[in-house]
Amino acid sequence: MRIPPRITRIGALGALASALFLAGPTAVAGTPAAAPAAVAYAAPAHVAPVHAAAVGDICYSKLPGEAHETLDLIEKGGPYPYPQDGGVFSNREGVLPQQSSGYYHEYTVETPGSPDRGARRIVTGEQTDEDYYTSDHYASFDLVDRGC
Repeated sequence: MRIPPRITRIGALGALASALFLAGPTAVAGTPAAAPAAVAYAAPAHVAPVHAAAVGDICYSKLPGEAHETLDLIEKGGPYPYPQDGGVFSNREGVLPQQSSGYYHEYTVETPGSPDRGARRIVTGEQTDEDYYTSDHYASFDLVDRGC
């Protein structure tokens, strides 16, 4: 799933415009301003959160070999090299689509030469073939496309 970049740009600009409009230019300049009236605003349901822009796509064939090994282990149900593997991924970063607790699970993708688990992971969702790869410890994710 890819979110068009214009949504994230509009979201950031909209937030800045709202801050300027509601607080006024003096608040931005650093001088105190009168507190604005509380305004309730909820984004329309069709507008994705800004964080979702970090979810891209990656072809299965472009994954590192270690990610293929991890996906094979997941398919077989283990055994996994680390006790954390298979644990619930909470999505605290909010990068993946919001789901209920327990929806996502994480697995280590070995990083050659790393003295620990490294930064690479596969995070699976409950849907068939809903596998996400991250090489930067949850800062961004790519949905694995098995069709290319």
